[in-house]
Amino acid sequence: MHGEAFTPFSINTGLIFWTLVVFGILLALLWKLGWPALLKAVEERERRIQQQLEEAERARAEAARLLEEHKRLVAAARAEAQELIAQARTVAEKERAALLAQAREQYEQLLDRARKEIEGEKEKAILELRREAVDLSIAAASKLIEANLDSEANRRLVTEYLASLEAGGAGGRAR
Repeated sequence: MHGEAFTPFSINTGLIFWTLVVFGILLALLWKLGWPALLKAVEERERRIQQQLEEAERARAEAARLLEEHKRLVAAARAEAQELIAQARTVAEKERAALLAQAREQYEQLLDRARKEIEGEKEKAILELRREAVDLSIAAASKLIEANLDSEANRRLVTEYLASLEAGGAGGRAR
C-alpha cells in the first residue's frame, strides 16, 4: 500500500477508522455538553416567544376592551351633550318668552302712560282754547258794548253768546 498513489477515489481504511472515532468522540461530547445547552437555549427561546405571544394577546384583549369602553364613553358623552343642548335650548326658549313678555308689558305700560299724557295735554289744550275763545268773546263784546251802549239787541246777543259758551264749557269739562 505504500506504493500506491493517493487519488480522491482511493479508500484509506485507517483514515476512515480514525475519522469515525473522532466523529464519535465529538458527537459524544456534543451530546453530553452541547446538546443540553442547545436544547435549553431553544426551550428558553420558545418559552420567551410563548410569553410574548401571551402578552400580545393580553394587550390585544386589553386594547379591545379599552376601545369598547372608549366607544361606550363617547356614546355616553354624546348623549349627555345632546341632553345638555336640549336643556339649554329649553332654558333659552323660556328666557326668550319671559323677556318678550316683559318687553310687551313695558311697552303696554309706556303706551298707556303716553295715552294718558296725550289725553291730559289734549284736555289742557281744549281748556286753553276755550279760555282764549272766552277772552276773545269778552274783548269783542266789550268793543261792541263801547261802540253801541244803547242798543238793547247787542246786549242781548252778547249775553246769549256768553251763556252758550258757558253751557259749552261746562259740557267740555264734564267729558
